[in-house]
Amino acid sequence: MLQGQWIKRGEKVIMNTYSRFPIVLNEGKGTLVRDVDGKEYLDFVGGIAVNTLGYGDEELTEALYDQMKKMMHCSNLYWNMPGIEVAEILIENSVFDKVFFCNSGAEAIEGCIKLARKYGKMVHGEHCYEIITMKQSFHGRTMGAITATGQEKYQKDLNPLLEGIVYAKFNDYESVKDLVSEKTCAILLEPVQGEGGIRPAQREFLKKIRELCTEKDILLIYDEVQCGIGRTGNLFAYQTYEIPPDAIALAKGLGGGFPIGAMMAVEKAVLALKPGDHASTFGGNPLACTAAKVILNALLKQGILKNVKEQGEYLREKLENLKEKYDLVSEVRGIGLIQGVELSVPAGNIINACIEKGLLLVGAGTNVIRFVPPLIVSKAEIDKAVNILEKTLKEV
Repeated sequence: MLQGQWIKRGEKVIMNTYSRFPIVLNEGKGTLVRDVDGKEYLDFVGGIAVNTLGYGDEELTEALYDQMKKMMHCSNLYWNMPGIEVAEILIENSVFDKVFFCNSGAEAIEGCIKLARKYGKMVHGEHCYEIITMKQSFHGRTMGAITATGQEKYQKDLNPLLEGIVYAKFNDYESVKDLVSEKTCAILLEPVQGEGGIRPAQREFLKKIRELCTEKDILLIYDEVQCGIGRTGNLFAYQTYEIPPDAIALAKGLGGGFPIGAMMAVEKAVLALKPGDHASTFGGNPLACTAAKVILNALLKQGILKNVKEQGEYLREKLENLKEKYDLVSEVRGIGLIQGVELSVPAGNIINACIEKGLLLVGAGTNVIRFVPPLIVSKAEIDKAVNILEKTLKEV
């Protein structure tokens, strides 16, 4: 088998930092992918909420090819047109005033941490540097982002962590309020916790946090790396709640598979940054921004957001039906096309069995199966995916 040969070659040369499934993916179209042996899978992982338009989108491919022929990279010592155009689209369709481009979600979070601390010192003084984040959150793998992550399993053997991060209980306003002090410069949270088990914020919780941040003049920062860029049915998850933050971190779906991240912020926060305060060599390069422009135009002009709302509701109904039929399913959570099924047993074996049957799924914590398919997914594909999951549940 070609697949086994490729895996052996990879194991010899690539660091063992991922628990990979024994699959070597080779090509894809729409929501379907094939491995090097030709086996086809229905993909409800989508690069973990990355492949917004699925695989092989012709408009995206052609735009990238055209831009590659012109220029792939130029330094941020100069302007480039795709970067300006993408920034304009993001600003025109949000509450924010300025954008900083980077390469990943973790980088966007690092930018937000720096922004928060500079804002705190600018407004309140040198003592104001503490950031409140949430337990069970996930914000990335760099040292700042992993410190902000409220899960000790990701922080093992990495001490000492970044000073000045404290953790509150998600969806518990009093828990957050009790931690606010004169040292607090920001509150950072995910509107929908991803790695923490697909847990949406309660609207009243976000509303009170927003009011608290406004009252204390501290920044409210949303990590929308996974739940943003159309995944909840609006361009940004904060629009689904109608409760805007002061700054936001974006990545994953923004490039539809091409690496790009972004930090956006309102004017009062942006004033804390001066030339030289932050940078990213590859951030905002013409190729990445060309990809983002295609993605954003597709979401805003081609009915993709409507599809997310329709298919998200349909997927939720199908998963709720499974909950009614199988005691193994204890809860269904999520918004739009970021859904989670919590089980009364570890999800690993069920995910593996679904993969054998041709459905790619991924977990979100020990007992939760995560559903983050491409935003172009159809009802027929949802039916197929849920049928495979149901067959697997019957076998448990």
